[in-house]
Amino acid sequence: MIIYSSVQLILVAAAVIPAAALMVYVYKADKLEKEPTPLLWRLILQGVISTALAVFTERLGAQALSSFIRPNTLLYQIVFYFLVVGLSEEGFKYLLLKRRTWNSPYFNCRFDGVVYAVFVSMGFALWENIDYVVMYGLETAFVRALTAVPGHACFGVFMGAWYGLAKSHERHGHAEYSKVSRYLAVICPVLLHGLYDLIATLDRGELSLVFVGFIAVMFLAAYRTVKKLSAQDKYM
Repeated sequence: MIIYSSVQLILVAAAVIPAAALMVYVYKADKLEKEPTPLLWRLILQGVISTALAVFTERLGAQALSSFIRPNTLLYQIVFYFLVVGLSEEGFKYLLLKRRTWNSPYFNCRFDGVVYAVFVSMGFALWENIDYVVMYGLETAFVRALTAVPGHACFGVFMGAWYGLAKSHERHGHAEYSKVSRYLAVICPVLLHGLYDLIATLDRGELSLVFVGFIAVMFLAAYRTVKKLSAQDKYM
């Protein structure tokens, strides 16, 4: 029993560490004003809640979609990964992110949007990762540490970049620009998430190289976005 518990603890640690490391990185990149710790913990919880909500809607979506499109076809996969999986996961992340932070007095810098969105995304990835790793073991932990967890972090970075811009526009009285930016805070990560899942699932020969290239470009773009917004951050 003790050995079993120790193995389980190792697996959970392997699932948690990648997400925790990325949260620490983004937290440290927030140079202007650190966000309060209780708020960040609540955002992680929002990410966990969004996981449960997404699982529910994805199951319903898969059942409904199979009534209109034959499963295991390319069309089914495209619709499923973009409109069912991508929209469910990124949509719930965004809804809970906005509900918790949009009117927060601490949301006073554009980079705050990146911090908030990444913490929600890492709450989602952390809970999802624990589930996968406990079921499939350390090999899965290693693969997901290099792909899925940073992938969710990237989706969070791009969501947060537009979300922070939306708040900045609102603070300056640009309601229409703020609305467009909020839409893009959802659309951008949904498209990236859908494409990520679609390429990963097809995984046929040369598509493996396409997947590696895709995640490399996405990771680099997210890294540069964090560096740029961190350096240019200012009070709204």
